[in-house]
Amino acid sequence: MGVDYYNILKVDKNATDDDLKKSYRKLAMKWHPDKNPTNKKEAEAQFKQISEAYEVLSDPQKRAIYDQYGEEGLKDMPPPGSGGFPFGNNGGGGGGSGGGGSNGFNPRNAEDIFAEFFGSSPFGFGSSGPGRSTRFQSDGGMFGGFGGNENLFRTGSEGTVPRKPPPVESKLPCTLEELHSGSTRKMKISRTVVDGHGRQVQETEILTIDVKPGWKKGTKITFPDKGNEHLNQLPADLVFIIDEKPHSIYKRDGNDLIINQRVSLAEALGGTTINLNTLDGRELSIPVQDIVSPGYELVITREGMPIAKEPGNRGDLKIKFEVNFPTRLTPDQRARLKKALGG
Repeated sequence: MGVDYYNILKVDKNATDDDLKKSYRKLAMKWHPDKNPTNKKEAEAQFKQISEAYEVLSDPQKRAIYDQYGEEGLKDMPPPGSGGFPFGNNGGGGGGSGGGGSNGFNPRNAEDIFAEFFGSSPFGFGSSGPGRSTRFQSDGGMFGGFGGNENLFRTGSEGTVPRKPPPVESKLPCTLEELHSGSTRKMKISRTVVDGHGRQVQETEILTIDVKPGWKKGTKITFPDKGNEHLNQLPADLVFIIDEKPHSIYKRDGNDLIINQRVSLAEALGGTTINLNTLDGRELSIPVQDIVSPGYELVITREGMPIAKEPGNRGDLKIKFEVNFPTRLTPDQRARLKKALGG
C-alpha cells in the first residue's frame, strides 16, 4: 500500500472521527517543528506526514479511495469538481473526465490543517494573509517540499505559542529494601485530557516504574505529556520523585549503610560477634576482635548500597559502636577488674 496513514496517525483501520482527532491533536502538538528546535528536520517530516494522514483519513471520500486503492489511488484522484474516477488514466474511467492524473491529490499545507484544527491558531498562522508560512507548501510530491524559514511564533492578535505547563511532581516513597534490590511499581493515574471535540474528559492509565538498585532519594522519573491537558496548551509532564522510607535498623549515607550497635563493656574489651540480616535477606556474622573504644567504627567493604552508575559495585557497611559502661560495681568486681587490667 506504500505509505501507511493509519500507522503514521497511530490508529487502527476502524478508527472513528473522534479517534482521528484525538490522535492528530496529540501528535501534531508533539512534532510541530517550532517545538523541536534541536531536531527540526525530523520534526518537519513527521509533522508533514501526520497532517497528510489526518487530511486523508478524516475525509470520507479520500479515506474510501485510500482503503481500496492505497496511495496510488490518491495520486490518481481527480481534482475536486472534475467528476472523474480513480485510476481513470489507467483505462478504467467512468463518468466525466476519467481521472486527474498523477497529480490529482496534492496534500494541503500542514500548517493550514493545524490552524484549522485548533481554531484560534495557537502558532499564529493561517491559509491567507501575512501570517502564512510557506515552510510546508507542496511541490506535488507525496509529502511536498520545504520552503521558507520564518519564525512561526507570534504574539498578540495573531495568536500565541502553546504553553508547556510546569511538570506535575509527586513523591514515590520506597523502602530501603526496594532501593537496594530494585522493584517494579505500578501507579494508577487519573488525568484530564482534551478529546477530539475540544472537551476536557477524565482518563485513567497504569504507569510502570522500574526502580533500579541504588537509586537515591531525589531521583526523578519523568513521563512526558502524562499530566493534565488543557485546550490550546501542551500537556504537562508527570514526574515521580524517589523518597526513602525510614528503616528500623539501617541508615543510608550516600552509597554506604550505617548501623549503630551497642555492646557491653565486657564485649568491648573481650570481643564479640555481630549478627545482622542484610537488606537482601542474607545473614552476616561479623567477628569483632579489636578493643571497642567509644566512637569506634568497623567498616565492612562492599556490603552497602549498590552504586547505580557502577553496576556490580557497592558502598560499604559501617558499624558504629556505643559501649554501655556499668553504672555501679561491687568491691569484689572492682578488685578483680583492676587485677585483670593490671591496675
